[in-house]
Amino acid sequence: MLNRTIGQILPETAARFGDRTALVFGGRSFTFGELEALTSRLASGLAETGVGAGDRVTLYAQNSWEWVVAYYAIAKAGGVINPINSMLTPSEVAYVVRDCGAKALFTTADGAGPILEATGDSDLREIIAFGRDAPEGASSFDSLLARGSADFTPVDVAATDLSTICYTSGTTGFPKGAMLSHRNVVLNAAMTAAMNMRVADDVQITALPCAHVYGASVMNLCALLGSTFVLLERFDAVEMMAGIQEHRATIMDGVPTMYFYILANPAFEDYDLSSLTRAVVGGQTMPAAKSEEWTARVGCPVLELWGMTELAGPGLMQHSYGENRLGSVGIEMPYLRAKIADSEDASKELPCGEVGELMVSGPLVMMGYYGNEDATRETIEPDGWLHSGDLARMDEEGYFYVVDRKKDMILTAGYNIYPAEIERVISAHPAVAMVGVGAKQDAAKGEIAKAYVVLKPEGGATPSDIETHCRAHMAAYKVPREIQIVDDLPTTSTGKILRRELHTLEAAAEIAAQ
Repeated sequence: MLNRTIGQILPETAARFGDRTALVFGGRSFTFGELEALTSRLASGLAETGVGAGDRVTLYAQNSWEWVVAYYAIAKAGGVINPINSMLTPSEVAYVVRDCGAKALFTTADGAGPILEATGDSDLREIIAFGRDAPEGASSFDSLLARGSADFTPVDVAATDLSTICYTSGTTGFPKGAMLSHRNVVLNAAMTAAMNMRVADDVQITALPCAHVYGASVMNLCALLGSTFVLLERFDAVEMMAGIQEHRATIMDGVPTMYFYILANPAFEDYDLSSLTRAVVGGQTMPAAKSEEWTARVGCPVLELWGMTELAGPGLMQHSYGENRLGSVGIEMPYLRAKIADSEDASKELPCGEVGELMVSGPLVMMGYYGNEDATRETIEPDGWLHSGDLARMDEEGYFYVVDRKKDMILTAGYNIYPAEIERVISAHPAVAMVGVGAKQDAAKGEIAKAYVVLKPEGGATPSDIETHCRAHMAAYKVPREIQIVDDLPTTSTGKILRRELHTLEAAAEIAAQ
């Protein structure tokens, strides 16, 4: 297992489970044998275009079966996979392409034209558009498949070689490319599967973007185990519930907002979700009240995890056979060590119960940031410990509790306030579907906490009701000084709440009131 590379996954699984359904997407299904043949043909076609060992290939598209085929084909051809957020603008894509020196890029037919214009002075030699048609200057995915051979032999690469460059969100400055080895990626997928007791007979469903390390880890573990991977193009509560019912999915992975939307959907009772035996959640902290509501209404536990792009996915998880401590992101995965360090002195480890920065080490940790030694040194200590940027604490039995992102902490009149703590309390109000808390500048206190609340369809709570609920469950200085009822919250492509964009809801409300 430890020596396996991404390009070796499908050949080995297809040899064992060739006729088993591997992928379901958009009404189509593919067996492992069919995926193995498709990825070999595409890898052969890529090789003909000049893509070889170590060449970077960018994947820029929403979830699709073509995306999955391209991912494994790049690995088989010996290339380095560069999966990027489908929400990036052409100019942002151009930055990433130039930064990593990509030789080829996969995208949609609609996206190919703008990319051709934006990347004219890059090293790109080939732009491949999914489907049969491609604009002038690009090749079509179907034509590349047609001229490839299913007898292609994967290029021999080492498990320690660079496999993937995943760019961070770039909320401050330019994004950084986290370099992941084949071992990082494959080992993370294998250990994620082990923590949740995932097996070949599982039917996995998700709408997580495959371009995100969490989505990629879920995709890879299914390919490793021989499980059926039911993939949605993007999240929609009704489509997710329908997919669970139709395919009798046994396990779902998602971010908290996906669970919030499902629980709040008026059609919830119309769908049979009883096939689910585990619901796994990551990306942001999951309020315990929502986990309890999910278990009560669906009948399966919610297992929380924590991870990073720089770890190729999860790092801390609730174990399916262990005690599921709600509010905790679980314990260390195998091959990972974690500790709580002093936020000002990384060499000082804090005792149990104290809040500090979560740091991790071990073979899941990335190789570094591509072409950015300064950022690598800032993030990885000389002894190998990686800074997460998350504030957390650990209890006496090794369960970790993420308090919040260091950058999201609100300093109000000298007090530290953590948005996630307020969000957990407000989420427990029976009328609340979801909530985001952000900082607002204040002349007297520096910053104050403001809560933006989405109510359930039948919810009739007022800001005053929410404030009363908060005062009953938290210290007075933590109670948000402003509460605004909104229709929805800004989120990333993975569904994470964008706290730094919450202030735009206030501006939108002011414009609407004029």
